[in-house]
Amino acid sequence: MPIPLSNEVKALVDGPNSAHLATLMPDGSPQCAPVWVDREGDRILICTGEGSLKAKNTRRDPRVALSIVDFHDPYEEAQLRGRVVERQWVRNVQKNSRIKLSVGGEKFEAEARFLADPAERDWALAAVGRKYWVYSPVFAVGKLLTVIGLMRNQTGAFEVTLIA
Repeated sequence: MPIPLSNEVKALVDGPNSAHLATLMPDGSPQCAPVWVDREGDRILICTGEGSLKAKNTRRDPRVALSIVDFHDPYEEAQLRGRVVERQWVRNVQKNSRIKLSVGGEKFEAEARFLADPAERDWALAAVGRKYWVYSPVFAVGKLLTVIGLMRNQTGAFEVTLIA
């Protein structure tokens, strides 16, 4: 059962704030990475890829630390320690999922659907690639490593529809 979060921590998690997750490497050294967070009640939800180093580390050792800093006031922050208690890979979701988004501090309800159809997925990834064109060399290296078999393709895409 989760420990109740204070109203201050809930406000930080609910806001458009930066969060960093620390996990433990096999040798015990810390690994820290930025993450998207949300919450359901007193449970903090962390969004990451199944093949990410964060996910690999927490499968081996579930202990984590989370730091959240207020976007508007960097002196307002929270530091939390805990354990990963549940994993839900979106790839296993067969139907639309209701989600909540926070964009620039404004809250939205939405439905998200994993794009399993390769044509839909490729279209969505191309759109993201156009927006983040500066990373195209990194994307190209990833595609090459996948084609020659040195990396598994774990790329996914989601369609998000805002609910009026």
